[in-house]
Amino acid sequence: MAMQVTTTPNTLIKLPTVKTRTTLSTSEIYRRIEAGTFPKQIKLGAKAVAWLEHEVNAWIDARVAESVEGA
Repeated sequence: MAMQVTTTPNTLIKLPTVKTRTTLSTSEIYRRIEAGTFPKQIKLGAKAVAWLEHEVNAWIDARVAESVEGA
């Protein structure tokens, strides 16, 4: 029986993971956050932030859907 990996709505991911999944640079991620076109990060401490995994996944899904609709 294969093990299924699931994510919970509150799974946090750090910037390197966000960059890998989106292929965006750090500066582009923060530009898009400022423009309101990318999920905002959650402050974890004085120098630590993370993103909700489901929000980043939803952003990726929306980009794919836009691409398919435009094709």
